[in-house]
Amino acid sequence: MEKETFMEKYYGVIVIAALCALILFIGAMKQRAEALTAFVLRGFVGSAGICVVNEILKNLGIPMAAGINPVTVLTLGTLGISGFALIYGILFYRLL
Repeated sequence: MEKETFMEKYYGVIVIAALCALILFIGAMKQRAEALTAFVLRGFVGSAGICVVNEILKNLGIPMAAGINPVTVLTLGTLGISGFALIYGILFYRLL
């Protein structure tokens, strides 16, 4: 009889540990999904911002435009507004 209660406790501990691991896994996936959503949103909004700023600069007669390519989208998605400023800062520096 004592052997059965030990095994029952052992299985109980395993079930509790598995549930804890499952909850931690679900929490990690939720955080990753939020981070991925924020990355994609920053990349999309930053690309749209580049298009708008390029048109404004073109209308002002300033011969400078940032291209939209995987590197700029990756920079915008990672850094956000500071990445946007970095891209145009590099372009203004090259204009000098």
